[in-house]
Amino acid sequence: MKRDALISKRFDDLLELRKRIGGDGAYEIFGEWIAASMALVERVFGNESPYRTHLEDAYKIVKTHGVVTSAINKAAGALKAASDDYRGGYLFRTRTLLRAELSEDVLGQADELLASGYKDPACVLAGVTLEISLRDLCERHGISAGKLDRMNADLAAKDAYNKGMQKQITAWAHWRNAAAHGNFDEYSGAEVQEMINGVRRFVAEYL
Repeated sequence: MKRDALISKRFDDLLELRKRIGGDGAYEIFGEWIAASMALVERVFGNESPYRTHLEDAYKIVKTHGVVTSAINKAAGALKAASDDYRGGYLFRTRTLLRAELSEDVLGQADELLASGYKDPACVLAGVTLEISLRDLCERHGISAGKLDRMNADLAAKDAYNKGMQKQITAWAHWRNAAAHGNFDEYSGAEVQEMINGVRRFVAEYL
C-alpha cells in the first residue's frame, strides 16, 4: 500500500475509533486515541500545525476535567479537518510553495555567482534546481522519478508540458552535464543566464 493510502487509512481508523469513546473505559480509549491522533498529525503536518494544537488543547481539558463531550468534539473536529486537508491536497500545495521558495533562493545564488564571473557553478546550481523541480512534477503526475532525461521524456508524454519545453529542458540538461564534467567551453555565460531565467519561469508556471 502506498504512503498516501496508508495515511488516509490511518485517519479513517482514528475517526472510527473516536466513536468508541464513551461509557466504561472512556478515559483509557480517549488517551489511546488522542495520542495516536497527535502522532499522526505531527508526522503529516508538523509539530506546530493548528491541528495538533487543537488536539493538545482537548487533551489538557480531559486531563483536568475528565472525559467531556466538548473536548472530544473539539479533538474530533481537528482530526477531521486534518484528514480533509490532507486528502484535498493542502499538504502538497504547502510543500510545493516551500520548494518554490527554496528554488528561488538557489537561483538567486546562481545569479550572484554568474554576476561575479563564476558561470560554471552557477550552471550547476540552475541544473540542480531544474532536476528537483522535475522530481516534484513527477510526483504530482504519478511518475517515478529517475534520471533527468527520463523524467523529461515521461513528463512530456503525460502532457505535463509541450514538446517545445521538453526540447528546452534537454538543452539545459546538456549545459548542466557539461558543467558537471568540466566541459566548460560548451556553454557561455549568456546561456547560463538564459538557463537561470528559464528555470525560474518553469518553476513559476509548472509548480
